[in-house]
Parts: sequence; structure tokens; C-alpha cells
Amino acid sequence: MQITFLGTSSGVPTRSRNVSSVALRLPQRAEMWLFDCGEGTQHQILRSDLKISQLSRIFITHLHGDHIFGLMGLLATCGLAGNTKKIDVYGPPKLDEYLRACSRYSSTHLAYSIQVHTVQPGVVYEDDEFTVTCERLEHRVTTFGYRIAEKDRPGRFDVEKAKALAIPPGRIYGQLKRGETVTLLDGRTVNGTELCGSPEIGRKIAYCTDTIYCDNAVVLAQDADVLIHEATFSHQDAELAFQRLHSTSTMAAQTALAAQAKLLIMTHFSPRYAPGNAIGLKDLLQEARAIFPSTETAYDFMTYEVPRRREAELAEASR
Repeated sequence: MQITFLGTSSGVPTRSRNVSSVALRLPQRAEMWLFDCGEGTQHQILRSDLKISQLSRIFITHLHGDHIFGLMGLLATCGLAGNTKKIDVYGPPKLDEYLRACSRYSSTHLAYSIQVHTVQPGVVYEDDEFTVTCERLEHRVTTFGYRIAEKDRPGRFDVEKAKALAIPPGRIYGQLKRGETVTLLDGRTVNGTELCGSPEIGRKIAYCTDTIYCDNAVVLAQDADVLIHEATFSHQDAELAFQRLHSTSTMAAQTALAAQAKLLIMTHFSPRYAPGNAIGLKDLLQEARAIFPSTETAYDFMTYEVPRRREAELAEASR
């Protein structure tokens, strides 16, 4: 699970930051999922190591322009490339209406299937490996945050122990590795969980933007390996945050702390904190770390590979 930030500015792009979009790359499936798609997102993808041809799902939080103005252009490019079979798009009510209007007025006809899913709180997508859920956030328009949860995997299968029990190799090993109970030809019953190590806990990512501090963001981020949360304003500009229903750096940190997340990555920064201004992003980072030390600030093209729990624990133990 590899996260790439394609746009980390709020409202408008700057010279160094594009507007909102985050890619989640799943190399084992040769897939890319996109969260929000601000103007210029496809240009950002072209400047990265990501492949548009691997795009399979797009999750939209809300219909403000800095989160959707790049969507129709990206979908059109996928059609012209000719190697896209289907893209599923998830988002709030009227997203389907918006895309149909864009297609109609620009005379854009896509040569592949697009299915738009209007989301409601709860599960919005599930397969054998992942579950994606959403919850309502607190913003000026209908907005959803998303949680991507990798399903737990059976522990490592002990082949030597299986051999010592004279269990013949083959399809039976696969069944035992999945934790199933198998009856052997000689009548013995073997419980696969006894031949496997502890289950491997699945990784979890939460994506919360745009929102002021709210309980649902904490729900989405519960025990997350990574919480991606907007921090549009400094704590010193909290009044602006309340007026516009955005988060400060300290609100993002409080969300991570309440949810017991492993790592907070802040994004969606107001251009008012660009280099040279009285308050900079280093100040926002300092504010957040005073509450939640495991905090980082995102920048365009920043990539973070989410470690498996076992790998993270071993790395922590070696320090």
C-alpha cells in the first residue's frame, strides 16, 4: 500500500503545490485508487511514477472545485489512451449529475464503462482483500471521509511442522494455510490454525478532508496506520477554521490522538502559509506535534509506503 500525494494545497494551486488528490497504489494488484481529483491531477500523475492505465477506482469526498475539477479531464484521457476497461467512481449525491453534464456539454464520449456510486455512511466497496467505508464529515457541503482497511491475513504457515506430522503436500497445505480444518485420508483431523503463526493484522488508512474537527473523523481513523487529514489553517487562525468549517493543525492532531492512529500526515494547506509569510508550515507542524508527535506535513509527490504491522514492530524494536 503506497500513498502518493499529488496535490496538497487548499482552494487554489501554488507554484509548488497542486490542489487535492492522493493516490493509493496497490502493486500486488497492479491497481491505483485515487482520492479526490483537483484540477491538474492528470498532469501530476504524468510527473510521477504512477500509471494512469492502472487507475481503477476514484473516491471523491465532496463537490468543491479544488477536489473535482480534474476529474472529467482525467476520465477523458483514460478513454483516449484506449487501455481502460472500467473505472468505478464513488462520491456524494449529484456527482453522477455533474459528470453527465460535463460529458454532455463537452461532447465527450467515453469508450469504456464508468459506474458512479452514490455513497452513504457504511461500506462502499469490498473485495477479498479490502473494505472501504465512509462517514459524513462536517463541512459547508455534503462531505465524506474514507477508511481503507486491508483484511487480516492468516499467519505464516509452518511447513516443517506439517511435514513432521506427515501431512502430504499439495492442495491440503493451501487449506491449512487459510486456517481451515482438514480431515486427512488416514482419518486424522488437523486444524490449520495450529500450524499457522499469529494472524497478520491488515493495514488501515483514513482520508479526512474537508472538515472541521468531528467525531466521525475519529471513527474513520480508529487505530489507523496512517491518517491523512486536512490542516488548512494554523491554530493561530482558528477563527477562520470555524468560519469556513476547515481544520487547524491542532484539530488534525487531536483527531489522530483520539483515534490512536500510528501516523498523521497533514495536507490541504492554505496558500497563506507559503514560504516568506509570517506563519509557515513548520509552525503548523510544530503545533500538531505538540499534541501528536508522530505527525508529518505532506508535499506534492511525497510517497509513503505503509508498513505491515509486523515490519513496523520489528523496526521499532531495533531502534
